Amino acid sequence: MRFAYITSPLFLKHDTGQHPENMHRLEAINREVEKIIPQKNWVTPRDAFTEEISAVHTTSMIAHVKRQCESGGMMLDMDTLISPLSYASAVKAAGAGCQAVDEIIEAKIGRAFCAVRPPGHHAEREKAMGFCLFNNIAIAASHARARGIGKIAIIDFDVHHGNGTQHSFYNDPNTLFISLHHWGIYPGTGREMETGGNGAEGTNVNYPLRSYSGDDVYLSIFRDSAMRKVEEFSPELILVSAGFDAHESDPLGGMNVTDSGFEEMTKMIIDVAEKTSEGRVISFLEGGYNLDTLGTTVAEHVKTLMKGLE
Repeated sequence: MRFAYITSPLFLKHDTGQHPENMHRLEAINREVEKIIPQKNWVTPRDAFTEEISAVHTTSMIAHVKRQCESGGMMLDMDTLISPLSYASAVKAAGAGCQAVDEIIEAKIGRAFCAVRPPGHHAEREKAMGFCLFNNIAIAASHARARGIGKIAIIDFDVHHGNGTQHSFYNDPNTLFISLHHWGIYPGTGREMETGGNGAEGTNVNYPLRSYSGDDVYLSIFRDSAMRKVEEFSPELILVSAGFDAHESDPLGGMNVTDSGFEEMTKMIIDVAEKTSEGRVISFLEGGYNLDTLGTTVAEHVKTLMKGLE
């Protein structure tokens, strides 16, 4: 079983200028990943089909994003900048997760990392927001369900709460959503009391954290609570919103997680995946904005995901 690093040059064409979420993030990541996975072995993703995106977003929202991007609009909101090729990039970013799901189901790969832009976990059914156009991980989960996967766990350790992913699955008893996030910053959602809708109680798990929480806090939650909940839920597939903006060096996050902390969290995710879902994990790039450290941090995450695979 092999590992897939899924990315595309098109993701560099989502031009946000000097915005924190810019093309230089992916360039930094690719430079470091190329040291462990030759570029000739990277996987170029397909575009998502319209019906795959519309399983998560309304047709009017999709049309609005397309129209604004292709008409040369500069922003969808105060946080979310766009350029003429942003829509095409977002469609391919959504397709990366769908392709990874297909290849895992067909036993062509065992795990994958989708190095995509724009990120996705803030995008809600009718709204692009927070640097995100389409919700890549929610689209992948919906596609996995359409391909016959029953129970799915989504783990989000981005420093910001994955409001869009929670929004997508809040009433779904077959999707477990777990988020560890800095409380009191954007987008202001993710309270402990948000535990799932009627019939899905307990499948939405939030861990709002204080400023400057570090490895001790994150790893304790993973070890003593979050991974136990995943194991009890017994998913057939685990998806990860891998934001690295909780890193101690990140200019936006206000947290103190180290490279070692991210590595240990990744190991624990793989361990529970081996117990519940035949080791199947797909990870998606979300945040992380320090260009001096992001590449090495993501490369360590990728190396950990690769262990035991070709």
